[in-house]
Amino acid sequence: MLKLYPPIETRKSGFLRVSDIHEIYWEESGNPNGLPVIGLHGGPGGGSSPEMRRFFDPNVYRIILIDQRGCGKSTPHSELRENTTWTLVEDIETVREHLGIEKWVVFGGSWGSTLSLTYAVMHTERTLGLILRGIFLITKSEIQWFYQEGASRLFPDSYDRYVKPIPEAERGDLLAAFYKRLTGDDYPARIEAAKAWACWEGETITIQGPTSRPKRFEEDDFADAFARIECHFFYNEGFFETDSWLLDQITGKLQDTPGVIVHGRYDVVTPLSTAWALKKAWPKADLHVIPGAGHSSLEPGIVDKLIRATRDFGRRFS
Repeated sequence: MLKLYPPIETRKSGFLRVSDIHEIYWEESGNPNGLPVIGLHGGPGGGSSPEMRRFFDPNVYRIILIDQRGCGKSTPHSELRENTTWTLVEDIETVREHLGIEKWVVFGGSWGSTLSLTYAVMHTERTLGLILRGIFLITKSEIQWFYQEGASRLFPDSYDRYVKPIPEAERGDLLAAFYKRLTGDDYPARIEAAKAWACWEGETITIQGPTSRPKRFEEDDFADAFARIECHFFYNEGFFETDSWLLDQITGKLQDTPGVIVHGRYDVVTPLSTAWALKKAWPKADLHVIPGAGHSSLEPGIVDKLIRATRDFGRRFS
């Protein structure tokens, strides 16, 4: 089974002013003359991490990572204004043009898969291919499953901790209840809600469950940006025109674009049914269902398939 490539440092990095409000962080590592790839982190609001560089052979790839608006090293922190799916797509193009890249591979997991697909349907001519993990399309049924009722039946212990900041009378619409607190003026209540929201995801992303929750989900700054930005996007239904907009666009625009989809069989955060629907809408993509895996990109079976996909794309497009 393949493992992550050894850790590497960035070769160069910087900040790009993308609006009157926002400045985003970007970084580059690997081979400066290699096959360009952009890695799009999850959340939205999760920020990039050094581990993302390690899915690519640094001798083959020119690896570009960004922190999307309001998170990671981008500023201002946890800002919701001018922060939509469409502004993020514009930012990706701004980075591509800034770095002088004509076309690139697009790599993303969870929300990163949503953003990757949206970018690809809007800029198909700039997309060599897509490598995606933990497919998420921000449909009402997906939001209902994870943030209201569904995943709650598999993780009732974690769910009780998740809903604790919300009074019983408001639990009929948890998304709205969290949105009110995460965008309100009561800062202690905002941080309490943010940590509950973030830890719910942190406790369910791997097949090991709550005991494997990453430490950063408990940190005030990370949880604040992660929860606020996620809830902002989900409350606004991804800023898509219709619930099926993205899947409809994929059916029409990505039929000639190669893709690899990697999804854990026991992914509770983004159930396999979404990846299955994507595969049916996009026959050219190869779907790999990983037994014994959940949502996290770092579960061994998922790492193995993603590394195999980047190797294959490296041979195909270099």
